[in-house]
Amino acid sequence: MSGTAYAAYTGYAGYFAYDYPLLSAFWTMLVFFLWIMWFILLFRIIVDIFRDDALSGWAKAGWLVFTIVLPFLGVFVYVIARGKNMGRREIAQARAQQEALDSYIRETAKDTGGRPSSVDELARLSEIKARGDITDDEFRRAKELVLSGHGPAERPGRMASAGR
Repeated sequence: MSGTAYAAYTGYAGYFAYDYPLLSAFWTMLVFFLWIMWFILLFRIIVDIFRDDALSGWAKAGWLVFTIVLPFLGVFVYVIARGKNMGRREIAQARAQQEALDSYIRETAKDTGGRPSSVDELARLSEIKARGDITDDEFRRAKELVLSGHGPAERPGRMASAGR
């Protein structure tokens, strides 16, 4: 018994898997994809309207009403009229966010409580040893103190003067 005959026999007129051809599935997925892309574009334009500081409040309200009341026409006119600057505004916002993040990281990295890190201490000790201001034994003891977390008992400059 075929699917159509079975549907007529049982009184059920629903779709079966073999009544929905592959091309119809393709078109359904394409329409669904385009529908999602349409909403992404619409929301990006609405965000761009609010992001633009060059627009006055009335201009923002006008563009917003235009894109909501006549969405297809409003979106296409907005992309044609202001699309080039949409990318520039997005890049400017991304740069501002990156600069704020970099600034925050720099400030956080500098805030170590006034005490240099163990890496800084070891680098300073290596420089002092390379100049010949401290001996190998003094370098080893200072390095052990830094690595143990107690920090140098004395500043390397004072160690050099005390050892000579």
